[in-house]
Amino acid sequence: FKEFIRICCRNFLEKCNLTNCVVIFSKTTCPYCKMAKNVFNEIGANYKVVELDEHGDGRRMQEALAKITGARTVPRVFINGNCIGGGSDTKQLHQQGKLVIEELATSSGCNLIYNEDMQDMEVNLYCPSLNLYF
Repeated sequence: FKEFIRICCRNFLEKCNLTNCVVIFSKTTCPYCKMAKNVFNEIGANYKVVELDEHGDGRRMQEALAKITGARTVPRVFINGNCIGGGSDTKQLHQQGKLVIEELATSSGCNLIYNEDMQDMEVNLYCPSLNLYF
């Protein structure tokens, strides 16, 4: 039964990341979680929040997140299914200008672009459901 619950939690986490370009796994009283949310509020990006301390399987989900990301702390911030780290990591990326919103002339949505310099290459992964780039 425990294995079944673990699989269900992992499936929930994966579904969240597949159906939302930005997902923050958070706890309501965590200052680092508020820091991450504030970054996305500042840049005007839509995001989904899963408050683990208010979810019935929050403890198990946090264990699944630890296995997926290698870190047990919250927040765990995902863009386009990829974990970018926690609150400090998210804030640092924003301060470095690596999280940017650009209005689209042809769409009512916006682009979230995460530019990571990797050997002088720019990486842009596209999230079609929200027309977001990572």
